[in-house]
Amino acid sequence: MHLRRTAVPLFILPLAACTPISQRGLPPEPRTPDVAASVGSCPASASWTPAPPNSADSLTDYQRSVDARNRNDWAFLARYRDANAALGDPKPGEARVVFMGNSITDAWAKSFPAMFPGKPYVGRGISGQTTPQMLVRFRQDVIDLKPRVVVILAGINDIAGNTGPATQAMIADNIRSMTEIAKANGIAVVLSSVLPAYDFPWRRGIGPAPKVVALNAWIKCYAAQAGAVYLDYYSKMVDARGGLSQEMASDGVHPTEAGYRIMAPLAEAAIEQALKK
Repeated sequence: MHLRRTAVPLFILPLAACTPISQRGLPPEPRTPDVAASVGSCPASASWTPAPPNSADSLTDYQRSVDARNRNDWAFLARYRDANAALGDPKPGEARVVFMGNSITDAWAKSFPAMFPGKPYVGRGISGQTTPQMLVRFRQDVIDLKPRVVVILAGINDIAGNTGPATQAMIADNIRSMTEIAKANGIAVVLSSVLPAYDFPWRRGIGPAPKVVALNAWIKCYAAQAGAVYLDYYSKMVDARGGLSQEMASDGVHPTEAGYRIMAPLAEAAIEQALKK
């Protein structure tokens, strides 16, 4: 009988904890600022026609290999799983920074030791990725690494339709979610402008230049509202066409060393600003 009487509260207590405060006779909790609610002045409402779905017969061999991988590991969680385990926690006093992104970040990370000597900067870019894929792996490849700052560069592959048609609102939702997850875990956020692009070598004729401008306007506005740092690569790299010059990117999308040399001090300045928040 004694066991039966004491077992009842074990089930009651968790339920009571879920009861609204107003129904428990307790004073109301103070409201926590809602980042999502505070960004109403940054509507992601640019009107553009999303890139059409990819047809199977239009894929390159590389795209077919990525398509096959996506069916087994859509967010490519396997890419950095072992590297994350080997990295371990930051050392005491270490201001670790994780760069989350696509192929632009992936290629750049190889030059981090030369461009950011002695800095605990970690690259977590994956070629071809879109914002929904980054959001899926954000906990594994960012949060669990316990950085002080995350630098997010994302959106260009969404415009290209790499994982299907994407509106500006869809891209914004994913960037907003990554930002909120980072901030909820005490990580300062740097939101990068999307780099200029006049055309995509793998998907000609989509006309990304005005879409990049519209997305960057939203990112800049949202960064200000959300307490993030806006990192403006675009204005320092754009050419007269609204793209990247041959010097900046030989294929019009992926930066050359000269392009990365322009980006590096801009990133450093944004990171320093974020570390002061």
